[in-house]
Amino acid sequence: MMADRQDSVTRASEAAVALRRELHRHPELSWREVETTKKIAARMAELGVSVIKKGFKGTQCGLVAEIKGAKPGPTLMIRADIDALPVAEDPSHDVASECAGVMHACGHDAHAAILVGVAQVVQEHRDELCGAVRFLFQPAEEAGPGSGAPAVIADGALEGVDAIIGEHVQSQMPAGKIGWKKGPMMASADIWDIVIHGKGGHGASPHQAVNPMLCAAALIPALTAIAPQEVSALEPVVVGIGAIKAGEARNVIPDTCTMCGTVRCSNMETREAMPERFKRIVDGIASAWDCTAELKYEMVYPVTVNNPGVIDWILDVAKAEGLEESLVERELSMGSEDFSYYGEKIPAAYINLGMGTGAPHHSAEFRVDDAVVPLGVKLFSALALDYGRSRGK
Repeated sequence: MMADRQDSVTRASEAAVALRRELHRHPELSWREVETTKKIAARMAELGVSVIKKGFKGTQCGLVAEIKGAKPGPTLMIRADIDALPVAEDPSHDVASECAGVMHACGHDAHAAILVGVAQVVQEHRDELCGAVRFLFQPAEEAGPGSGAPAVIADGALEGVDAIIGEHVQSQMPAGKIGWKKGPMMASADIWDIVIHGKGGHGASPHQAVNPMLCAAALIPALTAIAPQEVSALEPVVVGIGAIKAGEARNVIPDTCTMCGTVRCSNMETREAMPERFKRIVDGIASAWDCTAELKYEMVYPVTVNNPGVIDWILDVAKAEGLEESLVERELSMGSEDFSYYGEKIPAAYINLGMGTGAPHHSAEFRVDDAVVPLGVKLFSALALDYGRSRGK
């Protein structure tokens, strides 16, 4: 890295840390990130960076900013998510949420701050830039069904974009490490609900009733056996059951029983086959127990797949920046991300930035180490300034 760019990274990182702490104190839930968006837009205005779109899905949440270089070339998009979670944080922490029951418990405050820092560095060195860089501050990554990425795509934000990259800080990955993987990086995440209908009755006369809970009990091993019995043991799959609800009294057989859960797949073909597998098993076992069952199976997040060519480029730039010793190849994660939707449209790559803070994501004890901010600003500003020069040929 040139000395003057390092100075830019240092200045930008200091400002980004301050912004990260401000965002952490004032978190906003998915599709409510209005004030967060205003703060980011104000910072873009201070930097002289154009905001080309503000608000997605008819809201005032999220934005896209753009810097055009002095020379022609392709367009790279860098994405950061900006929403928080319904988690209550310990108010004694040095930088704590001031919003009761809402917390940046997954590091999205760091993602947004890093991307603002990258915009600052690129703006200061835009004479080096070939093509353009778009900065996507995406709302509602945590929303599941109705999350932000499909809305971003539907609103046309990817038009004219040649590739997209993103990152996620990782509390349980060693500090200073950069995690990468080619191909599938994170699993798909789909959800299912089953309503089983039996016949209610007195607990003392089960022969005069049809107990839907017995059907549910039979479904538990049958559904969870899909992974080892119908999918190769070499292919990671998770069939999870999260809740079973039925009845109110110990001596009453209920009319209905409900079940719900999630399915995680590492292969899109396996994922697409899952709804029919579920239907076959649910219908068969319901019939065997003289019940009827309604299955709702909803496809939510696809598999997050990293384009090998984009990953190779990221690795080359990281090495050129003196970060070779920081690079660590990651294993597939059965977690999921709506960044996956972008990879279905254009070449995409998603990496991790280690913090080593320990507490799991989505927990009240989750912490961001502000030292991750300069690492993210350094790497992603280098990628932003290099893309048009090296990938536009």
